[in-house]
Amino acid sequence: MGGGLTRTMVIWVPDWPVAAAAAATGRSPDEPIAVLEKGKVLATSAAARADGVRRGQRARDAQSRCPELVVLKYDAVVDARAFDPVISCLEAITPGVQVIRPGMCALKARGPARFYGGEETAAAKLLDRLETFDVPGSRIGVADGPFAAEQAARVSSARTRVHVVPPGGSPEFLAPLSVDVLEQPALTDLLRRLGLRSLGAFARLPGTEVLTRFGPDGAFAHRLARGGDDRPVTGREIPPELTRTLDFEPPVDRVDQVAFAVRVVADELIVRLTELGLVCTTLRVEVGTESGRIHEREWLHPRWFTAADVVDRVRWQLQGSGTATSELTSPVVRVRLIPDQADPVGAHADGLWGGGPDERIHRALSRVQSMLGHGAVASVVIGGGRGFAERQTLVPWGDPAVPPRPPDQPWPGAITGSGRWPALAPTTIFPEPIPAKVFATDGTQVSVTARGELSGVPSAFTLLPVGTARAPGVQVADSNKIHPITGWAGPWLTAERWWDPSAETRQARFQFQTADTRAWLFTLHRAAWQAQATYD
Repeated sequence: MGGGLTRTMVIWVPDWPVAAAAAATGRSPDEPIAVLEKGKVLATSAAARADGVRRGQRARDAQSRCPELVVLKYDAVVDARAFDPVISCLEAITPGVQVIRPGMCALKARGPARFYGGEETAAAKLLDRLETFDVPGSRIGVADGPFAAEQAARVSSARTRVHVVPPGGSPEFLAPLSVDVLEQPALTDLLRRLGLRSLGAFARLPGTEVLTRFGPDGAFAHRLARGGDDRPVTGREIPPELTRTLDFEPPVDRVDQVAFAVRVVADELIVRLTELGLVCTTLRVEVGTESGRIHEREWLHPRWFTAADVVDRVRWQLQGSGTATSELTSPVVRVRLIPDQADPVGAHADGLWGGGPDERIHRALSRVQSMLGHGAVASVVIGGGRGFAERQTLVPWGDPAVPPRPPDQPWPGAITGSGRWPALAPTTIFPEPIPAKVFATDGTQVSVTARGELSGVPSAFTLLPVGTARAPGVQVADSNKIHPITGWAGPWLTAERWWDPSAETRQARFQFQTADTRAWLFTLHRAAWQAQATYD
């Protein structure tokens, strides 16, 4: 089945997410490290695997097996950014490298094999190149088609780092492999329940019946299992070099001097982008100091950066809470301007009726931000959480509007979106909860048991005086006034962080309606009532 298939060479760097995350945090990949994605282990170092940490484990299970485990969060941007120099290293000796994913790439084997005198010789040359680039332990597989070549790279070992499958031998090579290598969990589970545990068993099924039973995705997987991967290998288009670097000799220790010198390279960057028909919407600024530290920050623009905007960002990053003439803690030796996201200018052109944020508003807020500090101007981003106050996040103007807790994750017991609470949100959320007392019809304070049973029917509540409130800036005009309760709903019980005694929180939520038609959101936590918000 080798006819018509592209002879492919796949380069694989094992444990690449660990290497990228370790380099970003300044750790050694030889430490016991686990990279987590969505609470589960995505990749582990060799030291962590030696202690029993495996991919797919939950963080707690992994840490129970290896108490010294260093847990790092997976960042796809960091992963891809760290792998880009590796691709450039390979492109220096052979063109046409296609990135499959960070840590794995492919290229047509014919060109390197003819140039270096054979596939194994070419693979050895590529491995030597990676070793000199400080990327040890890489492996290479050569076979007909990208899928078989990838599996050949994975079955290689630390001793035999190159595995070559002869032309036309891909079906025989793939036959004993598990169906798990297809990386289609739903299909794999179904095949196992049908007794098809190997690629060879799956490949023996008639193609028409596979298409009828499993659909197009199943037919594609069946073609891979038969060794008929006819996908082409297309080398990436090398992006134009847009990074601009400014070195200072001797080092400069004043913010205004750095900003003045940066103006030239900022103009060069914007002119180059304009020639390519691009605009920069995300800019990364790296500032290297004489002490050896590199201060890095990513800046976003609601529209696109001009040269003046670039100079402002560099000045703000250096200035911090100081002034334009402030001396730096360590003199600056280098400034790098890296456009992390450059889009076609047509994608940001205004429509017939305009579009995008008002440029005047952006300039005004940016100016205020430059005078008062980066965090002085902020916008609100709604994140995940169970209460209204904890879902509010203030993000500095121009930073990515990404909340610390993703709102699309499940939040059992959340006030809205849980299926039991009404979707109507309060109109006023108190910056600090207001202490209160809730009384039953017999005048006693209402309490709630662990099973959600009330000691009495809520009939009225009072808000405590301002002097006793834990929110000193909140003015409660009707303190000590009795508010009759005309309607109520609840309790809704929540138990957060029950596994941590020091941070455990159990509370009950209520909604009260008073005679003046207002509605209130109350919580009861450790026998203390608090007014959290109002519905006007």
